[in-house]
Amino acid sequence: MTRFAKATARLANDEADMTNLEKASTIHRFDDLAAAKPHRPFCVSRILAITFNTLTELTRLKVFYVLLVFALLLIGSSIFMAQFSFQQEFQILKDVSLGAISIFTSLLAIVATARLLPQDIEDRTVYTILAKPVPRFEYVLGKITGVFLLLAISTLVMSAAFLLVLYLREQAVIHVTLRQMAGAPPEQIADALRAIRSSALNVDILPGIVIIYLKACLLAALTLFVSTFATTNIFTIVVMAFVYFIGHLQATAREYWLQEHSSGLLTRVFLAFVALLFPDLQAFNLVDDIVAGTAISLALFTKTALLGIFYTTIYTLLAAFVFYGKEL
Repeated sequence: MTRFAKATARLANDEADMTNLEKASTIHRFDDLAAAKPHRPFCVSRILAITFNTLTELTRLKVFYVLLVFALLLIGSSIFMAQFSFQQEFQILKDVSLGAISIFTSLLAIVATARLLPQDIEDRTVYTILAKPVPRFEYVLGKITGVFLLLAISTLVMSAAFLLVLYLREQAVIHVTLRQMAGAPPEQIADALRAIRSSALNVDILPGIVIIYLKACLLAALTLFVSTFATTNIFTIVVMAFVYFIGHLQATAREYWLQEHSSGLLTRVFLAFVALLFPDLQAFNLVDDIVAGTAISLALFTKTALLGIFYTTIYTLLAAFVFYGKEL
């Protein structure tokens, strides 16, 4: 027991030393930047240093790997869920996989961002960084950019797994079709292969994945804004859970409200105010169109992408404004 206690204590000391070394390396990084260049009101190198440090911290979180593994398992298992015609099979595979990417990126955006500011305040890292001096706007911008990079990496990994599964299933269906139509005319075989390829991989998948990523960035920026005045991580996550469900139900509630009440100026102003507080997340749901095979027009993609960028920018600026006046 004595040897075990000594070994445990030695392991704890080693972990503490590693944590202190990581924090010291981060602080030294900002020291080098401050010493190398005179202070400027806006410096890209300082923002990049905070960004990559935030990305490194987030990639060490266990929740990141747990969510990523669950998403990959769900995407991989979707190939065994459908045993119907190849059109229905591809529809189910797309629905499950794109839905998994959307849900898990949204969860990761909320959980990862909710801990950023409270954790730095608890570890007192924020005091060291802001004393370099680093403007608070650069600190907030670097933090949220690190989350955006984490979301981009997660989206790319899950999208690559989804496209690989879809491609493998497409090749399997083509192989079976060619074997079944061995004696058919070449024109009939070409038509069948064309129908299979149009039902599997198509260009509308990529815009849908981009919109899913922009939706996750919006949720990350909104979570950062909530965390600037929240007291705990749990409070931020609970608030964002309500915002998530309200955002998806907002379109239905708005249609019901306009049908039951007059669509006057006061009503429209109220609905616009609600839309600003709770973004219409259902507008970013293009999965149904992709599954149904509906072509996503350039106008719809541009409108949805600009809406996501607008919300993300507004919430990031609001977070920086509130954090600027926050007493630390």
